[in-house]
Amino acid sequence: MKAQAKSSESLLHGGSTPTRAEITKSLDDGLFELIGEHRHEQVSLWYEPECGYRGVVAIHNTTLGPALGGTRMWTYENDLEALVDVLRLSRGMTYKAAVAGLNLGGGKSVIIGDPNSKNREAIFRAHGRHVDSMAGRYITAEDVGTSPSDMEFVSRETKHVVGLAGRSGDPSPVTALGVYRGMQACAKALWGSDSLAGKTVTVQGVGHVGYYLCKHLHEEGATLVVSDIDNEKVKTVVDEFGASGVTADGIYAVDADIFAPCALGAVINDNTLKVLNVEIVAGAANNQLEDERHGDVLHEKGVLYAPDYAINAGGLINVNAEVEGWDLERSHKKASEIYDTILKVIQLATDENIPTYRAADRLAEARIVEATAKKKA
Repeated sequence: MKAQAKSSESLLHGGSTPTRAEITKSLDDGLFELIGEHRHEQVSLWYEPECGYRGVVAIHNTTLGPALGGTRMWTYENDLEALVDVLRLSRGMTYKAAVAGLNLGGGKSVIIGDPNSKNREAIFRAHGRHVDSMAGRYITAEDVGTSPSDMEFVSRETKHVVGLAGRSGDPSPVTALGVYRGMQACAKALWGSDSLAGKTVTVQGVGHVGYYLCKHLHEEGATLVVSDIDNEKVKTVVDEFGASGVTADGIYAVDADIFAPCALGAVINDNTLKVLNVEIVAGAANNQLEDERHGDVLHEKGVLYAPDYAINAGGLINVNAEVEGWDLERSHKKASEIYDTILKVIQLATDENIPTYRAADRLAEARIVEATAKKKA
């Protein structure tokens, strides 16, 4: 495991030079234990104060191939929260690639700052220099708060970026297709038919992925109830797909068949589990479980959970097409295979009487162990 910083000014102390006492406190609080908890190979901190760039890149595992994961730009409450987020997200990417059968490792990056910042070229070119310092061990793409046009700025400083305009482009449609197919697999396992016609689906977050998911569900005849912090996005889905809109907090208490979290993570938690009244949780958001024990609670309640990194791998499949030279048809075919992946996860969970998130972990870890053994042979 390696850690590096371009600047002596620490990201973990609000951008100011830390005192000896502050450094000691960070160590006492288990900073390096946090980084080492899931055996991350490398965590890199990079700061360019002249443009306001503050970025963290986390490479979790490269056994199966170079780490690929998007760049998230977000306003975090503090820098430690950003570090925790990138560590969780990068680990999820390792498992996502492994379960999806891709020859990729897991990585992720976050830029700490306002996702609506106008100073994009300077910030993202700085990020490109950061990515380039990894020498191909990490490949980035767009994510929450970033776009293909931002990745164009990144590409001026490094070749290790995918999801560019004119290539694989926006991964949202492929992500949505995979989530839709995974949702059908859950229906098949639970109700004996993969038809979603007549089912009530609550969709939390109707940005790009949520919008395309709603489109698939509407075309099949599902009843949609949606929420988003952006009222205009809700209005679009209500107008185009006949959905009903509810408040951001109200979405959890809606009596429905399926809950599809398609916004940020940690939405399955102690508070939401008290009011959630669905039979299936299947959505596009990363890190939907605030803690693993919440997956255990879903299992105990008899709620079928489609592990997030297994069902939302369509976006990774989309950008992997650039790495492998696939056309769009092949990407869509691979994303549709998420149906079979989710059925395999559910079958293992049923056979072993374990929560589905543990079953997905076992499948991912088995592939990584097999690859490790082949390398050593």
